Amino acid sequence: MLSPITPHPAHAAGTGASVRGWVHSVETGGTVDGPGLRYVLFLAGCPLRCQYCHNPDTRHMHDGSPAQSSDVLADIATYADFLHRAHGGLTISGGEPLVQPEFCAAIYRGAKQLGLHTALDTSGFLGSHADDHLLADVDLVLLDIKAFKESTYRAVTGVPLRPTLEFAERLSVLRKPIWLRYVLVPGLTDNLDEIEGLAEFAAGLEVVERVDVLPFHKMGEFKWKQLGLPYALANTEPPPPELTERVRGIFRTQGLKVV
Repeated sequence: MLSPITPHPAHAAGTGASVRGWVHSVETGGTVDGPGLRYVLFLAGCPLRCQYCHNPDTRHMHDGSPAQSSDVLADIATYADFLHRAHGGLTISGGEPLVQPEFCAAIYRGAKQLGLHTALDTSGFLGSHADDHLLADVDLVLLDIKAFKESTYRAVTGVPLRPTLEFAERLSVLRKPIWLRYVLVPGLTDNLDEIEGLAEFAAGLEVVERVDVLPFHKMGEFKWKQLGLPYALANTEPPPPELTERVRGIFRTQGLKVV
């Protein structure tokens, strides 16, 4: 369920000084953005321009609403007992959360004070914005590696690949668990040689707990139309099940758990 953040009179969880950020929306019963049931905080702002983006309405920070970290944490605190019982926690998503690293850090610190499991859903492109103090309060990184060849990655996202790979390598050094996400788009990200390279890279990190191969869908196409943006994949169909399973098999051959 999506819900707004409403101001609270007091700070939550003893977080100290409040930080201002931009929130797009909140989902209070998320089931796909980390273990258990999640409080999913969607932040506004993203430097990527992914062809298959299903949230193009989060591109700019002003697409969201201003919020104080203290108010966000007070709202999270009202769900904390439920999240504990549901073996869930907090996930910060977007947009791209690392557009707002100070805001993220303040919320993660408060969430850990509430005893919650925390996850960061990111493309990794702005991984250098996440210092070690921020990452110390993150239990899991949901890392979207959208392609494994520079030219393909730029075609998909409009930005270079290397920062994402460097972030993944840093997470490996920190022994930070990763759930790897890969969106399979026919004619765009379905090159099996590239996928084999990504699978080998992921296995070498030794911190990838699972891989989600996500078949392309067009459920967000209506948002592009509402925003008056051209949707390059309007004529692209979802991948056939046999291709999706073949790609999942490539990751499995590297000893990775595929869900």
